[in-house]
Amino acid sequence: MNLKQQIAEDMKAAMREGDAKRRDAIRLLRAAIKQREVDERIELDDAAVVAVIEKMLKQRRDSIAQYEAAQRNDLADAEKYEVSVLQAYMPQALSDVEVEGAINEAISAVGAKGQQDMGRVMAVLRSELSGRADMAKVSALVRAKLAA
Repeated sequence: MNLKQQIAEDMKAAMREGDAKRRDAIRLLRAAIKQREVDERIELDDAAVVAVIEKMLKQRRDSIAQYEAAQRNDLADAEKYEVSVLQAYMPQALSDVEVEGAINEAISAVGAKGQQDMGRVMAVLRSELSGRADMAKVSALVRAKLAA
């Protein structure tokens, strides 16, 4: 079963169980997937669906930070719930040690010598780690390694 089918089945299950919060969160995800398919006139595969989920997770995390800064914990809690629902569809996250190893491999594979090679290293890592690691953290780690 591919990821889109799994999301559809989870939506049906949430509707049967009467779980309105979960149903609404999944409905938002399905709408984002459908919007991208319509916009680009393509059928999304699992990797593209993961990219949609990553984008939604980033938006939710940004919203949480803003809501907490404005002391709107009710809205922040709603966003946190959506993050937990969306996170369930992401591939298994890599540990810090695995991310570190992938960074070292990419740097040696590209033959990176300094900051000017950052784009090439990130291009390799993006295809390898997308959906399995926070790319903002990966970018910071790569920048630190190349600066050293």
